[in-house]
Amino acid sequence: MFHPLAPGCPFFLPHGTRIYNKLIEYIRERYVVHGYEEVGTPNILDHELWKTSGHWAHYREHMFNWEQDGCTMACKSMNCPCHCLIFANRHRSIRELPMRVADFGVLHRNELSGALTGLTRVRRFVQDDAHIFCTAAQVKKEVAGVLAFIEEVYNVFGFTFSLGLSTRPAKAIGSQELWDFAESELRTCLEEYGRPYVVNEGDGAFYGPKIDITLRDALGREHQCATCQLDFNMPMRFELEYSRFDAEQGTNVTETPVMVHRAILGSVERFMAILIESFAGKWPLWLSPRQAIVVPVSAKFGDYAEDVRAELKAAGLFVEVDHSGDTLQKKIRNAQVAQFNYILVVGSEEAEARSVNVRTRDNEVHGQKALVDLTAELKQLCASRAL
Repeated sequence: MFHPLAPGCPFFLPHGTRIYNKLIEYIRERYVVHGYEEVGTPNILDHELWKTSGHWAHYREHMFNWEQDGCTMACKSMNCPCHCLIFANRHRSIRELPMRVADFGVLHRNELSGALTGLTRVRRFVQDDAHIFCTAAQVKKEVAGVLAFIEEVYNVFGFTFSLGLSTRPAKAIGSQELWDFAESELRTCLEEYGRPYVVNEGDGAFYGPKIDITLRDALGREHQCATCQLDFNMPMRFELEYSRFDAEQGTNVTETPVMVHRAILGSVERFMAILIESFAGKWPLWLSPRQAIVVPVSAKFGDYAEDVRAELKAAGLFVEVDHSGDTLQKKIRNAQVAQFNYILVVGSEEAEARSVNVRTRDNEVHGQKALVDLTAELKQLCASRAL
């Protein structure tokens, strides 16, 4: 929901929060597989941080800022400067690279009121944001890993995508030489990935070129969500260093890491909006906020219906019970209209056998199943993330 007292800042009610959390849980699960470490960073920081990163000169108009205790403070609009501070927190060795830092921190951007559009353009949001600190020699492998990660995730949601290489904009930091090298690296990565791409001249970030990923939903509409950006400039501005042993000199030397900015879902709010449109209420079981409803044939089976809900909830499922005085057929119809994935009817036979009579929102009748078997089946379906 939205409220005029919080323009551009969505409120998530319980069912929406279930979907939101499931998306983040999924990405967190994949972070373990792909070698990311999650961190937390502040929401309010001194503007000196943003001057160092270059955002104050190139992005200030999109940042909420104010004077406090003689300092200019700003709400965080990007995570990357904070991750630079984490990298700089102590001495780093080449053995720690690549260092993949993920953050679901809240971001605020001062979007114009006329630009606000539902969940797709908001002022307060969360990204599945991450930054990879690596050596120049590791860039191609890391970018390839990001592209594979994006493909893996988008396949789960049934999305296809196209690629674009966005080059140096008119307002940029860093030397032309660094930009040429960074663009060349991303171009090589795209060539090796083996899929066609377009070049978007002048559409890069102010700190580096990027690969933009445009997904295509089930209705064929295009949305820009994921991104992979190559940045040689910000690590230099923050004076980031790691050490390595130089065999020729016989001593340790220090070098500046390269930074890969990347997001998979992008804004979780925007990605959720795309899913809402794509699934049109028919959420796959693993994402559904209404996974099952227990329908007792009469009030005297209400206690058993609650037992069924308790067992399924203990297995991690979202389950409700219809205790209304409606007829059985009306209860079933209401559950179908509400798009519950599974409708579990219980009466004397089910209570005696500790079972449920199963049908789906599309009125497919599966008949009687033991509760323990159904619980295992639904858990497996959720784990498979089948659409």
